[in-house]
Amino acid sequence: MSERVTVRKTYKLFIGGKFPRSESGRSYLVQSSNVSLASRKDARDAVVAARAAVKGWAGATAYNRGQILYRAAEMLEGRREQFVSLGIGGDEVDAAVDRWVWYAGWADKLAQVYGGANPVAGPYFNISAPEPTGVVAVVAPERPALLGLVSVIAPAIVTGNTVVVAASPSEPLAAVTLAEVLATSDLPGGVVNVLTGAITETAPTLASHLDVNAIDLTGVTDASLATELEVKAAENLKRVLRPAAGETDWTADPGVTRMTALLETKTVWHPKGV
Repeated sequence: MSERVTVRKTYKLFIGGKFPRSESGRSYLVQSSNVSLASRKDARDAVVAARAAVKGWAGATAYNRGQILYRAAEMLEGRREQFVSLGIGGDEVDAAVDRWVWYAGWADKLAQVYGGANPVAGPYFNISAPEPTGVVAVVAPERPALLGLVSVIAPAIVTGNTVVVAASPSEPLAAVTLAEVLATSDLPGGVVNVLTGAITETAPTLASHLDVNAIDLTGVTDASLATELEVKAAENLKRVLRPAAGETDWTADPGVTRMTALLETKTVWHPKGV
């Protein structure tokens, strides 16, 4: 019997709940594994998938979104050793699981904390309620590979947004493996989409895309690229999240800033009955 040849894994993109190769056919090597090199066309396809998922995801109950995020934490816990085999520390995996659970708990509380009835003059009910912004493009941080990724994805989707993630070119394996976790977590296709490859190719496409409502530049370390992306985002008045000055402590209490930054507030007036 001949010796078995090991099948080497190819890490693909994650678009619309599926794992396609780049339409360009390109790939690059990371830790002896082939990783798809996303093109501008792939970025546009990811935005289409994210936009198609907005209505269903934003329209889901907050309780349902929280349960799905909690399921993602369960599945991530079950794949702990797989992430460790990619070079991610066990403590970081544990912290990423805890971060998912923490955000899942906020799903049905945000509307109570950041919405409510407003006192007004006259016989009216005046109610303010937070709503998702829509499609959010996210440039993921390079380090920590998993905890940083979870910390930018979870706050965006728990509030009802859908995301297109431009993964760090040097740390794409964690991003695609996390996508495999999400694909088995009851998360609807298109809510999270992951692009691997050169940020300089995909991020400008996302920043200028008229169907993207906000862009998170947390993983952009080049000041000139950040400025270019902000200029492109201004074409349709995207909301832009700039990273905080200095090093980010991803192990600290994340607070609610990332969630509330991707929310819109709708205020409704309704006459009181006699």
